[in-house]
Parts: sequence; structure tokens; C-alpha cells
Amino acid sequence: MTAKQRVNIGKQHPANYKTLIALSAAVEESAATSGLGRLLVELLKIRTSQINGCAFCLRMHTRDALKMGENPDRLAVLPGWEETGYFSETERAALRLTEAITHVSQGHVSDDAYEEAAAVLTEEQISAVAWLATVMNAFNRIAITSRYTVVGD
Repeated sequence: MTAKQRVNIGKQHPANYKTLIALSAAVEESAATSGLGRLLVELLKIRTSQINGCAFCLRMHTRDALKMGENPDRLAVLPGWEETGYFSETERAALRLTEAITHVSQGHVSDDAYEEAAAVLTEEQISAVAWLATVMNAFNRIAITSRYTVVGD
């Protein structure tokens, strides 16, 4: 990318960024307490980042998922998760709700999307998924706005 260097808003206002990191840690703890597994949490982060086109977060969370033992085939088909048999009912409900929250500008979180999630997820899990999507969308917007560098190793 040859665009002019942008302000790294996380470094410009580090207290704000640290607050978001602390919120993220609390959200991940809530997800764990609700029974959402670590791999599912990473899948939700990756799916949010795919929708938003955040290369920095995609690389980071894909690497994290692989280190945790995620199946590369599941990562490869994640954008088309609805077309596969790779994902459990819980994962599918969480992915559907995450997508609805990430696409909130395209009609809000519909009753159908919410009800489909509520048929599978507990209230605690719905809340955890919503918080995960909210925080991940925030991180995506920081990285995209600041144009975090993504180059091959």
C-alpha cells in the first residue's frame, strides 16, 4: 500500500486503546464463563474481520486459531460457513448473530437472526457473542482507520 502514513489512533490516545484491550479481556472472560470455547471466539473474531475487510486482524486471529489447533479447512470455508457441515449448531448460531451485529447498518439485528440465535444459545451466550462482535468491530475500525501495516514475513 503506497498511501500516505496515517495517525495510529491507538498510539495517539493510548489510554483509550488500553481501555479497549481491558474491555476485550473482560469480554473474553464472559465468553469463557458462558461456555463459548476459545476456538469459537477466534472464529467469531475472524468472521467479523472478514466482513469488515481488516487484513491486520484477519492475519492475527487466523494465526491464533491455528496455534490453538483450529482445522485449516474450517478457516478456509468460514466465509461460506452456511454452505458447509463443518460447524456445530452452537457455532452456526454464534456466527449468524455475529454477522447480523457486524452488518447492523443493513437493517439492524433482525428478529429472525436474534430468534435463530436464541433457539440455540443461552442468554449469557447471546450477550457474550454480542460483546465479542462489538469489541471486534471496534478493533477492526481502529486498524482500518490507522491502516495498520500488513506485509508478508
